Order: sequence, then C-alpha cells, then structure tokens
Amino acid sequence: MEQKYRGIVVEEALDDNLLLNQLLVEKVHITGHKKREDRWHMYQVLASKEQICELANHVIDDWYIHFWRGTDIIALFSNNKQFEFDYSKKETWKDVLEYGRSIGIPEEQLDFPISEL
Repeated sequence: MEQKYRGIVVEEALDDNLLLNQLLVEKVHITGHKKREDRWHMYQVLASKEQICELANHVIDDWYIHFWRGTDIIALFSNNKQFEFDYSKKETWKDVLEYGRSIGIPEEQLDFPISEL
C-alpha cells in the first residue's frame, strides 16, 4: 500500500473546492478573522502522490499548497508548478523560495510547516 503524504490545503487556494472530497480529511481549521472574506478554511489531509499531482492542476495564482512525508516536501503552485525538497536541508529550498518570492508570496508564508493543524 502506498504511503500517503500529509498536507495542509487552504480551500481558497483551489479553483475547485470539490476536490477536497477526494482526500481523506483529518482536521479542519477556519482562521478567526472577523470578516468572512478574510478567513481561510484549512484542511489537514492525507493524499497519494497521484492525488497530489491532480491537485497541482487546480492551485490558483498567488497561492501554494504543500504536502510532506517525513521531511520530504512537495509544494504546488499555480500553472502546475511543483517543487520537491527536503525540509531538513535548507540548501534544497533555494528554488522553491525564489519562485515563491517571484510570484509575490510573503516571506513569512514560505515556511512549509510539517506539523499538524
């Protein structure tokens, strides 16, 4: 049986939130912003590599989602742009950080946490 990746998917990062129905959702967290339009709906999920590749086609501009298995990270950006790197080896982060910055993702959001919600 294929080992699954754990991920944090922000619903607002997807062009089709029905895709969440295909994933095993472990936890849900909605940020506590007062204004409804400022809230993020965050899902902790388990996904296969195949499901992750499908999601890569649905990330909208200016967002990313990421998955991890141990310290192996897969980060997905719009236009099916994907990066794989090792969380524990910061030198492997160079390309993903450069790309994230180039599309305007704030530095503090380019941390790719590998902890649960």
